[in-house]
Amino acid sequence: MANGEMVNDKSSDEPQARCDERKISRWHLHRRLYDWVLHWADTRFGTLALVILAVTEPIFVPIPADVLVIGLCLGKPKRSLRYGLTCSFFSVLGGVIAFSLGMAIGGENVVRFFEQISFGPIHLGDKAHQALEFYRKWDFWAISISALTPVPYMLFSWLGGMADVSLLKFAGISVVFRTMRFGGEALLFYFLGEKARRLIEKYFNIATVVVIILLICVVYVIKLLGRIFGG
Repeated sequence: MANGEMVNDKSSDEPQARCDERKISRWHLHRRLYDWVLHWADTRFGTLALVILAVTEPIFVPIPADVLVIGLCLGKPKRSLRYGLTCSFFSVLGGVIAFSLGMAIGGENVVRFFEQISFGPIHLGDKAHQALEFYRKWDFWAISISALTPVPYMLFSWLGGMADVSLLKFAGISVVFRTMRFGGEALLFYFLGEKARRLIEKYFNIATVVVIILLICVVYVIKLLGRIFGG
């Protein structure tokens, strides 16, 4: 009877296993890289790996630093704030490096480079043109949204110099909003532990959109008050 149950369990699991293999194989290299990054959270080199990932993500790494921040915070919730602030600082440093490289290489060459890159149906060349146009109209919102939300910070880091944005302005806005992102995640783990992971996975995108909307409202109110009391 036990053997029969084992056979049945095995046969019932096979379709699910094949399904999982298909899911992984579609983004095989990306999934392998994701798992490789996450495994550093279980080693004594976790903080060093976080520093390297945070610096390189805005330059060329397609894996968000949140992956390792969450892994480290899960293992040691009381060190969450340290991990969040470390990631924020070095992520901005990486953004500044990408910004500087974009200026040195030249705008046309940067856009041409992004035109050669795609992730499945997503072509970064099209995104680069859209991002540059948005950047030139609303530079503050371009930097803040990319630094806070899942919008690729890498793209806006490279394109900053092309949009005639000052490096100091880019770095200053990045510090505020990257700290809000990684520091916010760290705070959740510090106070909530394992529950924080479910909250981040379920509500992170919604929360960042709400924050951006609130910021827009605040900026609008400040400008409105300035016109009323200044005029």
